[in-house]
Amino acid sequence: MTRDHVSRRRRPHPVVAAAVCVVLLLVAAGAVRHFVVRPFRVPSASMEPALVPGDVILADRSTRGTATRGDIVVFDGTGYFAPTAEDGGRYWVKRVIAVGGDRVSCCDPDGAITIDGEALQEPYLAPGTAPSEIEFDLRVPAGRMFVLGDNRSDSTDSRHLLGAPGGGMIPVERVVGDADRIVWPLTRRGAL
Repeated sequence: MTRDHVSRRRRPHPVVAAAVCVVLLLVAAGAVRHFVVRPFRVPSASMEPALVPGDVILADRSTRGTATRGDIVVFDGTGYFAPTAEDGGRYWVKRVIAVGGDRVSCCDPDGAITIDGEALQEPYLAPGTAPSEIEFDLRVPAGRMFVLGDNRSDSTDSRHLLGAPGGGMIPVERVVGDADRIVWPLTRRGAL
């Protein structure tokens, strides 16, 4: 055999090469979605003004199972938040207000939510938004988080489920990831 003949035999057919590339890309995309980031569409106005209905956000999967005060997280609310047609019922996007061991109360004489007696600064709320119309005073159990939507007048969150199983506090292990970026629409694209 000549050298040219050998090199021609080793080249895969273009269709086979394209199919292999497609399969590799699908495997890579699946791995990224499972281990790195996962997209979610914001279903409601509960996180306005930071997030609006229709925004597509990326949840950072490296942070799953963790919660830090102030973070916007995507979590599995199955069994804790009642499913509705509007939100699909399983995944929820809320801001972490308090974590295990924190005493969270509403409200101090100035109308602010307090964490361990200190007024919570909430620059992410729209001007004129009351931190809460519902009064509460509780200690968040270890391994749980107390979450609220930024649009306090249009958000089903921990305040509304204080008498429900779990007391409206979500196990931190249910966190899918921190919402760290808006990727769609392009006009709203950017870090949170």
